[in-house]
Amino acid sequence: MSDQDGTSTGRGSWRHAFTDFHPRVREGLTVRSRRGLLKAGLAGIAGLSLPDLLRFRAEAAQSGRPVAGRKSVILLWMAGGPSHIDTWDPKPEAPSEIRGPFATIPTRLPGVRFCEHYPKQAAMMDRLTLIRSMVCRGSNHQPNQVMQTAHPDCEPRTNPAARHYPAIGSFVARHHGPNDPRVPPYVALNVKDRTHIAWGGYLGKRYDPFIGDKAMDLFRLPGGLTMERLESRRSLFEQMDTLRSDLDLGGSMEGLDAFGEQAFELVAGAKAQAAFDLRQES
Repeated sequence: MSDQDGTSTGRGSWRHAFTDFHPRVREGLTVRSRRGLLKAGLAGIAGLSLPDLLRFRAEAAQSGRPVAGRKSVILLWMAGGPSHIDTWDPKPEAPSEIRGPFATIPTRLPGVRFCEHYPKQAAMMDRLTLIRSMVCRGSNHQPNQVMQTAHPDCEPRTNPAARHYPAIGSFVARHHGPNDPRVPPYVALNVKDRTHIAWGGYLGKRYDPFIGDKAMDLFRLPGGLTMERLESRRSLFEQMDTLRSDLDLGGSMEGLDAFGEQAFELVAGAKAQAAFDLRQES
């Protein structure tokens, strides 16, 4: 079995999507396959320098065109769950023994159909990007971290060093930072197993995801602790920073500093509390 550019796609010759991606190598304007088109597009993104980006934004502002503001990304990671044919990739023309039991409905994007149970998502399909070309070698959860780090060696069961590769969320937290300093930049919810998500890796513990499963519990002060006492503890904590930094050689205290500051903002700041208050969802 081969894809459009003649590359074998059998199990024995499987290659990671980024294996042959070299953004610094010019391939001209000849695109012979969908894979080549994707590589050319990614290379164009990689070649966009920060000065170019800032110049484009300045020109857009001067022309009166709207400039994109701060953005947040919600990644729904299905670590085991509904099949793709019962959700966003139904096969209505497939034989009954292959397709799912549900009917399909049209979406706002012509030619794209969803499962009948997704009417709200179907109504906003013109504002979404649907990827149906992902493939995996094994039937297990380990590719979770491979896909979230873009590194083919990031499989915890086969590579003990896999934990060193940062998640894409950790890169965003490191190089972009939070949209608001009072809210964590990388949040993970409903984490059932550590292998279901990727962590900060070599970027450091401060770029690990904030596990928000029980976030509302963090906004309540323990019995007997007032905001005044919490402020006093923070002041004492800051006074000890110099001594703690001198004693630390492994970088672990840097992560604790970041988590301590983050914890204080979660407890004392209304911004984070509002962000995790699901009652405000419409």
